[in-house]
Amino acid sequence: MSNANLTKANPFIGTAHLVNNFRNGEQYDMIVFCHLRWEFVYQRPQHIISRFSKNYKILLIEEPIGTHPEGHPGLLNKISDQLHVLQPCVNSISEIADILPHFLTKNTAEIGWFYSAAFVPLLEQFSFDAIVYDCMDELTLFKGAPAELITQEKFLVANANIVFTGGKSLYESKKTLHNNVYCFPSSVDQEHFASALNGIAIPEDCQRLNRPIAGYYGVIDERIDMELLEQTALMNPDVDFVIVGPLAKISENDLPKPGNIHYPGMKSYEELPGYLKAFDVAIMPFAMNEATRYISPTKTLEYMSAFKPIISTPVRDVVRDYSHCVSIVETASEFSDVLRSILKEDANDLRIAAYSSILERTSWDNTVAKMNLLISKTAKS
Repeated sequence: MSNANLTKANPFIGTAHLVNNFRNGEQYDMIVFCHLRWEFVYQRPQHIISRFSKNYKILLIEEPIGTHPEGHPGLLNKISDQLHVLQPCVNSISEIADILPHFLTKNTAEIGWFYSAAFVPLLEQFSFDAIVYDCMDELTLFKGAPAELITQEKFLVANANIVFTGGKSLYESKKTLHNNVYCFPSSVDQEHFASALNGIAIPEDCQRLNRPIAGYYGVIDERIDMELLEQTALMNPDVDFVIVGPLAKISENDLPKPGNIHYPGMKSYEELPGYLKAFDVAIMPFAMNEATRYISPTKTLEYMSAFKPIISTPVRDVVRDYSHCVSIVETASEFSDVLRSILKEDANDLRIAAYSSILERTSWDNTVAKMNLLISKTAKS
């Protein structure tokens, strides 16, 4: 889609290295605009874009990191020959336009791929054959979301050729806004997380804890029900709760502090199977609020890959798709009762069979192959 074909005028006007103030541009097949840092939690964008890079040369542009004191336009991280990640050394998304000549020989590409509508001020700077909006979260409902994001998303949807959603609830909310919307719930790298079933080592910080362990990994933010977690821990003083991951939009003062809750901090994607191996029960203590209204937690399938019993609060997509094999709880008392019941049981063959059936039907490779086919058809139509 060229700039001239926008449906209306845009009203929103490896090892990282610094790029100096001289032209050092390349030509890319796909430009990705992403609100998440590539080196943050490894999730949907990394899984999808890294696989697309097998067939496309890709530049992924992150949100600005602020002006560099030496006047550098940005930090370029060459993940591979086919995938480069740019951290713009500017103060706003609109200012990214000023530094593009340092990284691009020309502002054209087959595909423009958006993970956040906050990047629409850049849309008129490019000419794309197809514009993709991969809506992985309802960002307008997240804590601290700017008010203009709602209007920006309407503009992005109006100008996108195709829209993907990261879950069924998101699909239901977007399908009436565009005539080319497809649901692609987050999948799983099953082999990676199934390694928890084998001889890998349990992390040292978990080896020092008492068993049993109830564990969670992921971003720790306003989507976690801190009160539920605290009350459940207090009801089960002989169980250690391990909550792995970085804090986002909250501080350490917001975390519950019972002595049997442990926060190892952020861990790499490679380290997660070791923590998963340490968990006797995997938990998803999500708060029922606006930020979780449309989520479809990727970790559900990752927990299943290691055949861990799972306890979750009633996230809509989890209840709809997995309530036959995931224990759903609403209160600390229910959480405690289910936890106790699971810890007493022997191997649950029915649960394992249900997990296996679910996992057989999904993979990131299949997701990307189907997405690519739909994009190709859309670009030709």
